[in-house]
Amino acid sequence: MKIHQVIRRPLITEKSTIGREEHNLATFAVNPDATKHDIRRAVEELFKVEVVDVRAMRQPRKTKRVGGTTGHKAARKKAIVKHADRHSIASFEGV
Repeated sequence: MKIHQVIRRPLITEKSTIGREEHNLATFAVNPDATKHDIRRAVEELFKVEVVDVRAMRQPRKTKRVGGTTGHKAARKKAIVKHADRHSIASFEGV
């Protein structure tokens, strides 16, 4: 799998921002078919950092209702990547 197909976008939430500032963590929405090895390689090549740990999780689709219409939010896969202390992912440009 090509590295630009692995990482879809960064996930910017309050929890991910705290993780980035205090624990050297970066959170990404990734391709559902990507493995931890694919994610590690993509982050190392795109951001030029040393990856220490990768945690990947699948989030199931959720049922949502608006008025009388019932629909679904799509399922997704996200990854939390810990990088070495001496490196930093200063911006998410290039993703």
